[in-house]
Amino acid sequence: MKFKIISAMLVLALASLACSFTINLPETATPGPDVTDKINVPAPSSGKVSLEINFGAGDLTLAPGADDLVSGTATYNFPDLKPKIEQDGSNVKVSQGPFEFKGVPTLNNVKNTWDLKLGSTPMDLTIAAGAYDGTMDLGGLSLTNLTVKDGASTVKLNFSAPNQAEMTVFRYETGASDVTIKGLANANFGTMVFSGGAGNYDLGFDGKLKRDATITIDCGLSDLTLRVPEGVHAVVTVEGGLSGVNTSSNWTHSGDSYTQPGDGPTLTFIVKLGAGNLTLTD
Repeated sequence: MKFKIISAMLVLALASLACSFTINLPETATPGPDVTDKINVPAPSSGKVSLEINFGAGDLTLAPGADDLVSGTATYNFPDLKPKIEQDGSNVKVSQGPFEFKGVPTLNNVKNTWDLKLGSTPMDLTIAAGAYDGTMDLGGLSLTNLTVKDGASTVKLNFSAPNQAEMTVFRYETGASDVTIKGLANANFGTMVFSGGAGNYDLGFDGKLKRDATITIDCGLSDLTLRVPEGVHAVVTVEGGLSGVNTSSNWTHSGDSYTQPGDGPTLTFIVKLGAGNLTLTD
């Protein structure tokens, strides 16, 4: 009987104590009106150009066709998202403003859209982004090196026309993302390094292959598709704990090596997957 009375008193005491607490939830950040800034960056007059595009969350569109190094617009509805342009000689950086909102923004009340065109100046290009939707056509540019680093994202990247320069290294680092790349033969790289987390990655090596290239791919739990056109000589060496490898009829298999016969330059792949599935097709 005493136990029941004490238990009841404890319950009442805890309830009373809970009522004395006040939980202050953070206020939701309030967007302002849409603002559109024009972005125009002239090409440096001398020196090897290095262009860095830093973008956080939102929608990023890149395409060829600028008369300058970079031209286009940025539309946003929080002042903190205003883009910033920095130039030090031949080094140019276009950056999104820091996230310093008064309150907490929600995904459906933030607008941040960049629509940019790039010029034909030979350049090292770096694209660093967060959780975003990216639609990028880098065909016909003069890229000497290309680096893409992003987080959880959905990206469609295309080299719609041959790169006008020999690209030394194309490096792509991503997180849990959906990434589709087309026209990789047009990129004209000597080395490609692709690393990802748990995601879906579809890499197409169509286009005009001018020279031998080596592609290293290192991913976690992923579904990876490599599209190599029939008639292009390719050798794929697989390492890791793949759940399965699926191939079209063009490929032959011996141990951990898969080969597609062809003429001309050779694509050499080293694929490391922690787990997942690999598809080899055209």
